[in-house]
Amino acid sequence: MTRNNRHWAVAAAAFLAAAPALAGCGTGFDAITAQPYTPTEALSVKVENKDLKISQAYFLGPDSGGSLPAGGSTPLYLYMVNTGPQEDRLVGVGVDPALGTAKVPAPVPLPALGKQAAVVGRPTPSIVIEQLKKPLRGGESIRVQLQFEKAGIVSLHVPVVTRSREFTQLPAVPGASAAPTPTPTPTVDVEGEGGH
Repeated sequence: MTRNNRHWAVAAAAFLAAAPALAGCGTGFDAITAQPYTPTEALSVKVENKDLKISQAYFLGPDSGGSLPAGGSTPLYLYMVNTGPQEDRLVGVGVDPALGTAKVPAPVPLPALGKQAAVVGRPTPSIVIEQLKKPLRGGESIRVQLQFEKAGIVSLHVPVVTRSREFTQLPAVPGASAAPTPTPTPTVDVEGEGGH
């Protein structure tokens, strides 16, 4: 056996000896691979200088590959927690008039001391941007101003997410166009090239 072959044999033996120990790394109940992972595009923030936590904020867009047309609407989904000592209410939502108009049918109460999250959009969407001035496909961000009775105005950039992955269980946005159906492309059978 040559010297080079001996080095390869020693390296291979060391690798094979370590393989069972390395295979055990990261296994078990606390392994990262065993932890649930839910990717989300939604916005979650603790609002500075205010007793508010806003999580899972997003506008629902079309199914992946589709679009919401100009003139259509998009619903807002979010959770809000008021950690302050006084109850508060979400009384309005403002958006750039060049995008559309926001509709808030009734104030949303926020109990004090974080006793209960205020849920917007579930079970039925209520806060909606209507009369969109341009189509939305998902992936955009909409600047909104949430108007609270006591906390004042909170400005956020809320993403528009497509109705895919964890969002597929939500009701489809009325008027959304479906993704275009892919058309098959003809294939050319090239035999004899490359000696296959």
